[in-house]
Amino acid sequence: MTVANALCITIKPTSHSVKTDNSSIEMAEEFKYLGTTLTNKNSIQEEIKSRLKLENACCYSVQNLLSSSFLSKKLKIKIYRTIILPVVLYGCEAWSLTLREERRLRVFENRVLGRVFGPKRDDVTGEWRKEHNEELSDLYPLPNIVRVVKSRRMRWAGHMARMGEGRGVYRVMVGKPEGKRTLGRPRRR
Repeated sequence: MTVANALCITIKPTSHSVKTDNSSIEMAEEFKYLGTTLTNKNSIQEEIKSRLKLENACCYSVQNLLSSSFLSKKLKIKIYRTIILPVVLYGCEAWSLTLREERRLRVFENRVLGRVFGPKRDDVTGEWRKEHNEELSDLYPLPNIVRVVKSRRMRWAGHMARMGEGRGVYRVMVGKPEGKRTLGRPRRR
C-alpha cells in the first residue's frame, strides 16, 4: 500500500502515474482528502455535490424531528442550524460560488425549511400547500445559506489579512511568494 492510497480514496484514476524509488503513485482526477473532494480542475461543483449528498443523509436521519408536531419551530430551526448546516458548510471558506451553486444551496435550504415549517392552508381555496420561497424567507429570520457562505469567506479573508508576512497563507493571498525552499525535510520546531 502506497502513501497516496493511505491518504486518499481514488475515485477516477487516470493513466498517468508518478514513479518513486520502488513504487508508483497513480494520479487521480478527483479524490477525497480530510473530508473535502479535490479535483484536478479545481472545480468546486463536485465538492458541493458531495456536501449536499451528505446533507441528504443527515436530513434523513433527523426527518422525524423536523416534521414532528410535538417540537416547536424554534427548536426545529436550532436542529437545522446545529446538525444539518455544519455538514453542508464544512470548508465553505474556500468556495468560489457561481450562480448555479448558489441556486443549488438555496434549493437545499428551502427544502429543509419547508419540512421545518410544514404545509400551509391556502386562504382562498382552503387546501393545504407547500409554502413559497418568499414565505419561507419571511418565516426564517436568520441569513440565508448563501449569505452565511459569503460572510464566512470574508471572515476567513480578514483572518488571513491579519496574519504576518512570514506565513505561507498570507503570501498566497497577497500573491507574492518569494525566495526558494531549502532542500530536504523541514526542521522540527
